Amino acid sequence: MKPVNRKKLAQAGKADRKSGERLTTPDLVILSLLAERPMHGYETNTTLEDRKIRDWAAVSRPQVYYSLDKLTRLGLIRVTEDASSSAGPERRVFQTTEEGRQRLADALETPHWTNARVHEPFQTWLALSWQARPRAFAQQLKRRRKHLEEKLIEEKATLEDVLKEVGHPYHEAVWMLRLVIAQTELELKWLEQIERETPKRAPARKRKR
Repeated sequence: MKPVNRKKLAQAGKADRKSGERLTTPDLVILSLLAERPMHGYETNTTLEDRKIRDWAAVSRPQVYYSLDKLTRLGLIRVTEDASSSAGPERRVFQTTEEGRQRLADALETPHWTNARVHEPFQTWLALSWQARPRAFAQQLKRRRKHLEEKLIEEKATLEDVLKEVGHPYHEAVWMLRLVIAQTELELKWLEQIERETPKRAPARKRKR
């Protein structure tokens, strides 16, 4: 494994502070897409939709154009020579610069990708659900189950399409989908247990005074 270059990370952090702007997740997603091949703004949006990237990264349509302007200003992407610089982001063709590739690689070495906590709305609901009416509690569990079952069907279909496209199972898109499928199947089994245990639900026997 390549060791983390702490000096490079420190320099990247100084650059962020100097410019007053840090690279957000949408910025990094756009950098990665344009590193594959040059695209214009409309094609970038289409790629986000076709690959269902918005399922795992919150990148709205306005954020795409904001990131394109920001990354161009920072010199991390550039307008290709065959595109008019006076045209709007829908028509200009962008590609990641070498500096942009370096900043993207540096950003992917930071530890927050592996230890950051994301608050799942369903978990928050479960923590507060002792205040819910019994009928509403059961209803929400059924809604969650239906959502997961529909999601599972969709993700499995997407996995089949991705396998056909990439031609082998050793690809990050395949691994991501298999992770989502495994997590979804595990939660469905957990829900079965919760539904069986719901009639026995009771408040804590001991509470701190």
